[in-house]
Amino acid sequence: MIRVGISGWRYPRWRGVFYPSGLPQRRELEHASRCLTSVEVNGSFYSLQRPSSWRSWAEQVPDDFLFAVKGPRYLTHMKKLVDVEAPLGTFLASGVLSLGHRLGPVLWQLPPNLGFHPDRLAAFFDLLPRRTSDAALYADAHHDETKLKEGPDTTSPADLPIRHVLEVRHKSFRTAEFCELLRAHDIGMVVADSAGTWPMFDEVTSDLVYVRLHGDEELYASGYSDEALDRWAEKVRGWDADGLDVLVYFDNDARVHAPFDAIALQDRLGITPTSDPPT
Repeated sequence: MIRVGISGWRYPRWRGVFYPSGLPQRRELEHASRCLTSVEVNGSFYSLQRPSSWRSWAEQVPDDFLFAVKGPRYLTHMKKLVDVEAPLGTFLASGVLSLGHRLGPVLWQLPPNLGFHPDRLAAFFDLLPRRTSDAALYADAHHDETKLKEGPDTTSPADLPIRHVLEVRHKSFRTAEFCELLRAHDIGMVVADSAGTWPMFDEVTSDLVYVRLHGDEELYASGYSDEALDRWAEKVRGWDADGLDVLVYFDNDARVHAPFDAIALQDRLGITPTSDPPT
């Protein structure tokens, strides 16, 4: 499986550039999902989403579309993975499981000031459910209903696997112990290109390679040249040839490069979305 997409889709500056002029905001996800094969939900990083939102998003995209979901920063940046049983349960109770077979990996991004703490990481990994049925049980047992914007929703159309990936930004993670810890817990290491702002880690630690492209030369702002896209396409083909699933998300959204770079990489890889954009 190879999917190429964007990190988020609701950006006012994209209107009239990537999104056709006059396209209603409520149809922007629909448009993006006909141009690409996946998106990363990053609103869930900043706040809990409503169950009705998750259900609505699932209804707007093709049947084979995939959502990656960014885990809440409350767990990673504020709690720094300590004492997170209740907030993890609350996140899982917020309706994310209703995505069903469209639910892709859950991305956990650590802040740049959090270094390598193997015991803390191992304890957090042990909490992470690996199937939607386990996630529902965990959410039912641990969620805080007062934090939810609507009533809890732990329903899933089927019992499906859940994969997890981790993005780190501190140089202390450059150690064999970290790689082995990820492999022991079947956690994918995120390959993050941040224009040199943070270290890039590219070890394969699970059967999933998850790539985040934050900008070729300037963080969040610069686009990727044809040569850079060719290099990334070659990397993706190599991982695919090794039998790995590969997901690539462009996060260089500031100057509207992300969707066009994603389409360009998708074209290089011979990936065709299921249908034309709505008109």
